[in-house]
Amino acid sequence: MTLSYPIMGLEELRAFLDAEFPQIHFGGRTYHLEAVGPLSARVRMDYHERHLRPGGTISGPSMMALADLALYAAILGQLGPVALAVTTNLSFNFLRKPAQRALIAECRLLKLGKRLAVGEVSMMSEGEAALVCHATGTYSIPALQTTVS
Repeated sequence: MTLSYPIMGLEELRAFLDAEFPQIHFGGRTYHLEAVGPLSARVRMDYHERHLRPGGTISGPSMMALADLALYAAILGQLGPVALAVTTNLSFNFLRKPAQRALIAECRLLKLGKRLAVGEVSMMSEGEAALVCHATGTYSIPALQTTVS
């Protein structure tokens, strides 16, 4: 697989996500698309009490949503606005308790085919190098890649 520059730039991808998936900002904006590059994306999730579980740690479902969003952003960056690409598999390894600060998800696509995309997400607490979570995911890409206007 050769590296190619994104079809959708950072601002275009942000606008698409805001228009097509406004529900990710329900209750206030906590997800921030920070970068999109060749076969990659970086998304930050602000630290907020709505993402906590008992014991004061960031919940698994919150980390799963962040990883899924990072995968989706990396795929859309390469393919363009294909709203119907869907998650078919997500696998998580929770490695350590995240710090009480924002989480950064760095996604790298491993395969981007005609019908499937496979990627990995490394997640760390903002300002720290140690991984708190490693995820892999697969997306199904619709055969007819119609764009959303």
